[in-house]
Amino acid sequence: MSNKPGEIAVSLHYDGYSAPTVSAKGEGEIARQILEIATEHDIPIYQNGQLTELLSRVELDNEIPRELYIAVAEVIAFAYRLKDKTPMDW
Repeated sequence: MSNKPGEIAVSLHYDGYSAPTVSAKGEGEIARQILEIATEHDIPIYQNGQLTELLSRVELDNEIPRELYIAVAEVIAFAYRLKDKTPMDW
């Protein structure tokens, strides 16, 4: 997820069972590197400034707060649709 391209980026890890965790985050050059790696690995990039800002406050490897579950579920659904996939056990 990114704010304005190259400004702030947050990467989430979702295993399909637990709440998503923040797997990478950064500003400036680090944000650009996160976005570059995502692009290289064909990982969908979703831009939402408010959500990115909130997720950037979560410590690395921590689960996202419950208050963000619905917003992040929409992002995960977006990624599944782009990849034409369905969640496990669905």
